[in-house]
Amino acid sequence: MSRENIRNGADATAATATAADAAGTAAAPEDTPAPSSIHTPRSALRSAARRLGPVLAVYGTLKLAGFVVFLSLLDSAGDYRTKAPRFGGGAHPWDVLATWDGWWYQQIAAHGYHPALEAVPGATGLITVQENSAAFFPLYPALMRLVSEVTGLGLYGAGLLVSVVASFAAALGIYALTERFGGRRAGLAAAGLWAVWPGSGVEWAVYSDSLYVALAVWACHAVLTRRWLTAGVLTCLAGLNRPTAAALIAALAVAALLALRRREDGARPLAALLIAPLGLAGYLAWVGHRMGDYGGYFKLQSGAWAHSFDYGKHTLRVLRSLPVGHYDYIYAYPYEDLIGVGVVLLALALLLLLIRLRPPVALVVYTVMTMVLVLGSQQIFGNVSRYLLPAFPLFLPLALALRRIGPALLYTLLGIAALASGSYAGYALFELGIP
Repeated sequence: MSRENIRNGADATAATATAADAAGTAAAPEDTPAPSSIHTPRSALRSAARRLGPVLAVYGTLKLAGFVVFLSLLDSAGDYRTKAPRFGGGAHPWDVLATWDGWWYQQIAAHGYHPALEAVPGATGLITVQENSAAFFPLYPALMRLVSEVTGLGLYGAGLLVSVVASFAAALGIYALTERFGGRRAGLAAAGLWAVWPGSGVEWAVYSDSLYVALAVWACHAVLTRRWLTAGVLTCLAGLNRPTAAALIAALAVAALLALRRREDGARPLAALLIAPLGLAGYLAWVGHRMGDYGGYFKLQSGAWAHSFDYGKHTLRVLRSLPVGHYDYIYAYPYEDLIGVGVVLLALALLLLLIRLRPPVALVVYTVMTMVLVLGSQQIFGNVSRYLLPAFPLFLPLALALRRIGPALLYTLLGIAALASGSYAGYALFELGIP
């Protein structure tokens, strides 16, 4: 597919559909029933199942394969029971799915927030804050609490259910977005890539990543289809889920401003532009108000988690240290960091290929901003593969390449990647004891 087709694929598809509808209308007899009178809910459901069922099957099968490998590795290791109950361990290997971030989300769902800056008695070094639950955004724990109340599940089960459902919603969104530019096979390949990305181990865990990606991908899809109010609301919700929604807000803002400049769609782009940042800005303001410092959220991240935006200094330090084996940087985990470097190099290469395809500017802005926020921050570098999960437009050039091979080879490659992804998730969550 040419770059021009990639850029204008949605418009060409819409034009073709319009022409087909016009031709069909002209040829149909006057007494032909209107489509609404012959399309029943059951037929619509069957049609949706035929179209979307393979997407869910591809994603679910690949994810399940990696998940089984992941749990098998934990079960064979055995000493997961010795890990601190607060951040891991428990009576079963699957309890590790609710460790670290998952532990915090359960506490928030059960008890609410305690956004205070309090020094840990006797603490030295970087960890200087005790009560830091406000570092975790509220949408995911709120859904955990709601699902728990409705279904009777515990918070662990409710959180896992939200994540699994959201992961399938994200797979459908990635498929729909990619199909617009590369067709059905490319869409299926992209949904498979979402299942096997190196950081995908958190997709079926008590973590907020799947929910964020589901909101982000459907917000991008709404922008491309010019459903501005839907895009604004989804972006607002994403801002209540993760701080990296700043990238999504920027992408929507650019697209909305371009639409306003071209005087398209009336006032709807402006409405979306006003709605989009309310979630992120509102939560940051609330945390600042509760802490008595409107920059409190960022102090919380820096003091409690050693996470701060340092314009890429930490990333460069890791890249300089790994080749010579010094590891003189915070949270050094050589094997996991080496995987992280590979993911970063792959992401940079895919970004260049994505730009060459000339997709809509909103996708480019969103991807670039997501990568800037991730690579420009000081954090546990081994988690970079997980933090880049929201950069799903990077799947587009890879999916376009994969669609050229036969289905048997395609799914064989994705299956091997799923097993490798599950193995890596088992290593990262168990051996290193970090999210």
